[in-house]
Amino acid sequence: MRDSLRTKAVAICNEKIAKKGETVGLSFYAFFANKNDDPELLMEAATWWIKTHELDHFEKAVKVRDMILSGQ
Repeated sequence: MRDSLRTKAVAICNEKIAKKGETVGLSFYAFFANKNDDPELLMEAATWWIKTHELDHFEKAVKVRDMILSGQ
């Protein structure tokens, strides 16, 4: 996953956690606007989420953030 997406994803995870608590879940779609304006980046996030790590559709934001921060 490219650095810009990692940075954005961590920020979004932190935002969701701050607003809704440490049990909040999210999907990789949370990292994008409601329109598909960058399909290549969306596929990169989907590949990381689904193919590389075999995550469920919704995962705890804390788990996702920690995975990204650890370089996974």
